[in-house]
Amino acid sequence: MSQSRHVPVMLQRCLDLLAPALQESGAVVVDCTLGLGGHSEALLERFPEARLVALDRDKEALRLSGERLAPYGERATLVHAVYDELPDVLDRLGIPRVQGVLFDLGVSSMQLDEADRGFAYAQDAPLDMRMDQTTGMSAAEVLNTYPPGELVRILRAYGEEKQAKRIVSAIVREREKEPFANSARLVELIRAALPQAAKRTGGNPAKRTFQALRIEVNGELSVLERAIPAAVKALDVGGRIAVLSYHSLEDRLVKQVFAAGAANTAPPGLPVVPERYAPRLKLLTRGAELPTEEEIAENRRAAPARLRGAQRIREDVG
Repeated sequence: MSQSRHVPVMLQRCLDLLAPALQESGAVVVDCTLGLGGHSEALLERFPEARLVALDRDKEALRLSGERLAPYGERATLVHAVYDELPDVLDRLGIPRVQGVLFDLGVSSMQLDEADRGFAYAQDAPLDMRMDQTTGMSAAEVLNTYPPGELVRILRAYGEEKQAKRIVSAIVREREKEPFANSARLVELIRAALPQAAKRTGGNPAKRTFQALRIEVNGELSVLERAIPAAVKALDVGGRIAVLSYHSLEDRLVKQVFAAGAANTAPPGLPVVPERYAPRLKLLTRGAELPTEEEIAENRRAAPARLRGAQRIREDVG
């Protein structure tokens, strides 16, 4: 697994967004999605006074990035945890507040490149898709056991798949003959189930179904719904958060949390706005920032990325 192949997405921009909060000695920055450690290594390198806490639910990622970050010694603390466990992790480490938080919500390139994990539709592999392989249901179990209505809901909600009913009818028919085990069979089935017109647009026709299964297997959206507000809460005043999302469902969630934090919630007509109604966050990006064309040319995984940043500007009151 060569680490040179892994180019962190929008790296410079993420570092620049977080920089004003990480210059002071003793600043703590949390990388909620350690992966192979590309963003983490760059944070430790650029902010020599900062301490890093990095989380990942994938033990193999922790092992590899542990080797990569070993030269930084005590400055890096790596924790096996899902990112919605951030409050507990900080509590255990005795860190009341942090100055920076980074989320990179893409599936780690390691998981996509390890053929036997079943994330990628381009290779035949066991349909697993669990980011932490020690726990939970695999994608094959979801396909083989969920009621048809539930599968349709998942494909529509998490894959934004318009042909969900057709695909699920085919899955149900096929799983009765033989349970699903590998990704190639699912890709073939989706190709066969889709009408010609649907196959002509938007890349591999299996992409949306695989995304939906991955989100379901890992509980990604419900985890994110808890994690982003928890991260904002952990920020010190002046602290900054940067979030990279890769599909509209994630981006919408991040946008909603940031917008709510940046809103003035006072009832209309008050002559003076009491502090408890004043915004807690200041948005640092206008809408979502997109990668440059050069970046996409260098790293095609950056193409769908959307970056949003915010700064904590006051304490919670009451």
